[in-house]
Amino acid sequence: MTAQLIDGNALSRQLRAAVSERVQALKARGITPGLAVLLVGDNPASAVYVRNKVKACEDTGMHSVLQTWPASLSEAALLEQVAALNQDASVHGILVQLPLPPQIDTHKVIEAISAAKDVDGFHLASAGALMTGAPGFLPCTPHGCMKMLEAIGFDLHGKHAVVIGRSNIVGKPMALLLLQKNATVTICHSATPDLKAFTRNADVIVVAVGKRKLLRADMVKPGAVVLDVGMNRNEEGKLCGDVDFANVKEVAGWITPVPGGVGPMTISMLLVNTLEAAERQAR
Repeated sequence: MTAQLIDGNALSRQLRAAVSERVQALKARGITPGLAVLLVGDNPASAVYVRNKVKACEDTGMHSVLQTWPASLSEAALLEQVAALNQDASVHGILVQLPLPPQIDTHKVIEAISAAKDVDGFHLASAGALMTGAPGFLPCTPHGCMKMLEAIGFDLHGKHAVVIGRSNIVGKPMALLLLQKNATVTICHSATPDLKAFTRNADVIVVAVGKRKLLRADMVKPGAVVLDVGMNRNEEGKLCGDVDFANVKEVAGWITPVPGGVGPMTISMLLVNTLEAAERQAR
């Protein structure tokens, strides 16, 4: 059995087409959704991510503002820029690309962003809304994963889902979103003694660790859905995920590729959040 691919590029194109239609409807009312992206330092991977986000915005008809700063930027200076963007009515979403240089307190910067413009879904107000089931911005990567499960018609009710990774960006919010759909959720991490004992019984596995070939074929139940959030490079410098893709795809029922899987969906959900921020302001 070879797993069916969950094509993040194809699903993203559908989502972005729908976003474009809603953007045009807002523009007809004199409102252009705007996203501000702040990049501090010269991390090559961050530069690529930012470039892709800005292009995606422009492709859907949104307004984008890109601010780039040297790695020596002070925390106070960055907070000043965030404060100015909070007051800018033409900007509906603010994204500070992570990681930040060591002299800047990431938590302080995230909390400085207006909760109404927190399109990354990292603010404490957004995290609290997710925890309690209240409306709010969902973190983009977990939200994208849920859209992929929805696209293949996978009913999570009563299923066992294993999330490998416990970050605030992916692991924890992913678990909460799966719980909302009535899955039974297990979170595994670096201190989990026997990872295979959990993954081998899972109907859905979400891997978000950043370690190549962490999930092997012998760790996957036949027919399971495998979502690979990892982003690594192999010996040849090519992008790859956390899953031993070549072997796991012969066991799983559905699987996401890297690249072309979760990555495009993350950007698409950022566009959705920015659009919804603009629509809320319009209301």
